[in-house]
Amino acid sequence: MSISKQPLLFVGSQGEKHLYMLFDSGANLSCINPEHVPEVAHLESLGRIRRVATAAIGHYIEIKHVVRLDFYLQDVLLSDEFLVVPDLSEEAIIGAATMQKWRIKLERSAVAVRT
Repeated sequence: MSISKQPLLFVGSQGEKHLYMLFDSGANLSCINPEHVPEVAHLESLGRIRRVATAAIGHYIEIKHVVRLDFYLQDVLLSDEFLVVPDLSEEAIIGAATMQKWRIKLERSAVAVRT
């Protein structure tokens, strides 16, 4: 299940920027489009390159970098690691692991953080 995009403030070692997030429980990990990384954080190399399968048969994306970012959801400060995914169609995606970590609940009309 995914919820429509909404802008969230991201803060990293290089600065801050509002990005439109897609909350997607079908994506395991959180991701960010590489176009937005230089404005917010330094790239960090992954120990091993990850080859992730796409919907196209036999097609893989190689993920080589990660960033650590803070983001604000309903004035609550959250933080996680984001894979830098080449050609990502969204500005950023919050995946299921991040939602579970921070108890983010998806409802048909809204996103909520449980405290």
